[in-house]
Amino acid sequence: MDIVLQKYIADSGYCSRRQAQELIRVGEVKVNGKLAELGQRVTDADVVLVGKNKIGGKIKNVYIKLNKPRDYVCTTRDFKEEKNVFDLLEGVEATRLFIVGRLDKNSHGLLLLTNDGELSQQISHPKYESEKVYKVLVKTPDGDNLSESQANSIITKFRNGVDIGEGDGQVWSKNVEYLDNNRFLMTLIQGKKRQIRRMFESIGLKVSDLIRLEISGIILGGLEEGKWAYLSDAELKKLKSEFN
Repeated sequence: MDIVLQKYIADSGYCSRRQAQELIRVGEVKVNGKLAELGQRVTDADVVLVGKNKIGGKIKNVYIKLNKPRDYVCTTRDFKEEKNVFDLLEGVEATRLFIVGRLDKNSHGLLLLTNDGELSQQISHPKYESEKVYKVLVKTPDGDNLSESQANSIITKFRNGVDIGEGDGQVWSKNVEYLDNNRFLMTLIQGKKRQIRRMFESIGLKVSDLIRLEISGIILGGLEEGKWAYLSDAELKKLKSEFN
C-alpha cells in the first residue's frame, strides 16, 4: 500500500507532517537515492532518507503523561550536569518522543510525551488554541497577601493582555481566577517562553511556585511526582477529539 511521503515520515515518528513537508521542500529528503517531491507516494519497499537518517514505516504510537518535578529540564539535548525528564521514563521502549508543552526547570506538573508528531504539532500550534491550566503562587514585595482589589486588578490586566517584552509583545490569559493566599488559577492558549512568570514580573510580582494541572483536557490528577503513565483509551479519545 502506498502513502503520501510527508505522512509516511510523520507516521514514523520522525517529525510532524508540517515539518516533513518543509524538509521535502528544502531538499532534505531522498527516496531511493533521488530528491523527493511534495505529494510523492511511497511504500515500505522504498528507501526514504531524511539527511542521513533512514525512515521506517508506521510505528506504534505512544502517549504518556508525566508529573515533572522541579529541577528537571525538558530537552532532548544531553547536559551532563542537569537532570532531564527523560531520565524518569524507565521502561518506555519508544524512541524519539516529543515533549508537548515544555515546563521551565523551576516549574513542575503535567507534561505530555508522544512519538505522534502530528498530534504533538496540533497541541502546540497556536491556531488550535489548546488550553493549558496552571496553579500559580506569587510573592508580593512586602510579603503580604493580596487584597481583593489587587487580585481583581491583576485578573483584569491578564485578561486584557500585558506586554512581557523581549519581542513577544502582549500576551494574555484566557481565564484567571484568584483562589486565596496569593494563589491564582490560570488558563493559557499561548505558549511563550516562561510566559506566566514574565506576566507577573511585568506587574512587579514574583512567581514562587508554578504547577501545570491540565493540557487539552488531560489532567494531572493523582499521578505522583516523578512518575509517568500511558494515557488511557478514554484520555486518548478525549485528547484527539480536541482536534477533530
